[in-house]
Amino acid sequence: MAATVGSTGDRRLPTWPVAAGSLVLGFGVAQATGVRPLGGAVLIAGAGWCAWRWRQQAGTPTAVGLAALYVGAFAVSHVIADGVGAWPAVAIVSAVVGVSAWVLADRVG
Repeated sequence: MAATVGSTGDRRLPTWPVAAGSLVLGFGVAQATGVRPLGGAVLIAGAGWCAWRWRQQAGTPTAVGLAALYVGAFAVSHVIADGVGAWPAVAIVSAVVGVSAWVLADRVG
């Protein structure tokens, strides 16, 4: 029988690569195309999928916390980019979000 959304087979799909990767990809899309809303759409899609999975895997409070971290990391990347550069800033916050997602949701799920 094929795995369906919410089945145990689906629960093994980790969120950390999507959480970290969507921050990197969103920035890359915005920079490559010059269309910031297009990069924002990547961020919203990644964060939305992750929040949905975090709620399934670890519960609502953890999902809300991780989603807030994701949004906060996006904002912080803009602040620290002045000191370290845009791509290093994105790499730093992506790593923080990815590790946090693994520790708080994926490892538990």
